[in-house]
Amino acid sequence: MNTQETKPTSAEDATERTIKRRTFLSFTVFTLASAGGVGLWSWFRDLPKTAARRDALTRGVLEFNEKVNNVFFSDAHLAKTFPVERAAAKPRVNGGLGVDKNYDFGSWQLNVEQPGGTSQTLQVGDLQPLPRTELVYDFKCIEGWDQIVHYGGVRFSDFVRHFNLGTRSGQPITEENPDDWYRYVGLETPDNEYYVGIDMQSMLHPQTILCFELNGKELPPDHGAPLRLIIPTKYGIKSLKRIGRLFFADERPRDYWYERGYDYDSAL
Repeated sequence: MNTQETKPTSAEDATERTIKRRTFLSFTVFTLASAGGVGLWSWFRDLPKTAARRDALTRGVLEFNEKVNNVFFSDAHLAKTFPVERAAAKPRVNGGLGVDKNYDFGSWQLNVEQPGGTSQTLQVGDLQPLPRTELVYDFKCIEGWDQIVHYGGVRFSDFVRHFNLGTRSGQPITEENPDDWYRYVGLETPDNEYYVGIDMQSMLHPQTILCFELNGKELPPDHGAPLRLIIPTKYGIKSLKRIGRLFFADERPRDYWYERGYDYDSAL
């Protein structure tokens, strides 16, 4: 799911309810496991008895979850894949924020930016000569549904190496020198309506792809044509449709759902 609604809907309400349930479960585990439980309670008790008190607790739990995920994250941890015959013939469409049905595809371009003003403009055709990869996996929506889907495109790691992106030094990105990587990647739709921020390590995961195919055919408009992100290590809210801008940064890029109080990492 790329939850990209233009206004609150029943789907968005369902998303918020799901996230709140996950937050409650995370808080339970966090509280039981934390050696600093007494200190946490003292901190919470002293907060003002307002909505800010709840928001502060929720944010603390979510940030704790993110730190735990970062400790255990590994390229060796792969999402389960399936035979192509298991893929849905008509994958579910969900979310429309940033995916205008009347979009002029003739005007589309991928704007790639690095700190310091370095930028370049690409078309899908510029990506197609790169090694093509296919991925058939169980796409998981934070609302609770999932579906096996067949995507095709190029690995993000191949993309940054081919175009020499993602490092402070300007040298080709390597696994041996992570200190040279920019810490984050930001992605936005052409109209800036929907946007996500993702840590570089997750973007370089071997299953993270820039996708331009669905079921072996050109990506349809309602699934994010001409180019979208697929990142199986995250819930679908991070798999942004119709990428218009892609940039690198050391500070966290803005993130649509994070700005609404939810988990920045959205990890599975």
